[in-house]
Amino acid sequence: MNEAIVADSVKKSYRLYIDKGQTLKEKVLFKKRRKYEEREVLKGISFAVAKGEAVGLIGENGCGKSTTLKLLTRILYPDSGKITVQGRVSSLIELGAGFHPDMTGKENIYINASIFGLSRKEIDERLQEIIDFSELGEYINNPVRTYSSGMYMRLAFSVAVNVSADVLLIDEILGVGDIYFQEKCFQKIQSIKETGTTIVIVSHSLSQIESICERSIWISEGLIRMQGEPSDVHKNYIEYMREKHEM
Repeated sequence: MNEAIVADSVKKSYRLYIDKGQTLKEKVLFKKRRKYEEREVLKGISFAVAKGEAVGLIGENGCGKSTTLKLLTRILYPDSGKITVQGRVSSLIELGAGFHPDMTGKENIYINASIFGLSRKEIDERLQEIIDFSELGEYINNPVRTYSSGMYMRLAFSVAVNVSADVLLIDEILGVGDIYFQEKCFQKIQSIKETGTTIVIVSHSLSQIESICERSIWISEGLIRMQGEPSDVHKNYIEYMREKHEM
């Protein structure tokens, strides 16, 4: 099988509560307030990503691209359709997701890396490399609740890119941090790509996607509107957004 990722007719909806009671008393006494609308975010999308391919997901806010990435990580599950992902998956979906605020950076490395499927021995072997890449130095022994957003990102990225994953999923995380570290991240992603890792990136930065990816998938209103060479897809996407805002 040459595909690392296959999404087949995937649909996903969310319940949007108009006025949801928070306490048990409110839920019992004000049942009518618990009305909700069903919002269909993905309306049956299908795509495949080949092993070793880098793909960018683009589209305006609310189009379903981040939901797609969460489905690939199995944070969410589709209402219908099927998703298949081959191999070990590493992801940067939400900044600091999986970190315990009262534990140190080093302790969180062990927790986070184990979530990605690494054994204690494998983490021991990679620990110093993860710490060195993060550039946190002595702060690695401080509770992560004392970290800035940039420090969070450094640690999260360092763990995710050092677990030898078959599939790497990234959602907008590269927009955090200073210019030097962002460039370091790009170089690391390029080196990971050269090892044959499959990469899927969600980003509003079209230039980032063009520098990393062979293909872009444009999602619009829960459907795939276009996919292909990033420069071609992005040209059409920019024209669409310009026309939409001029209306």
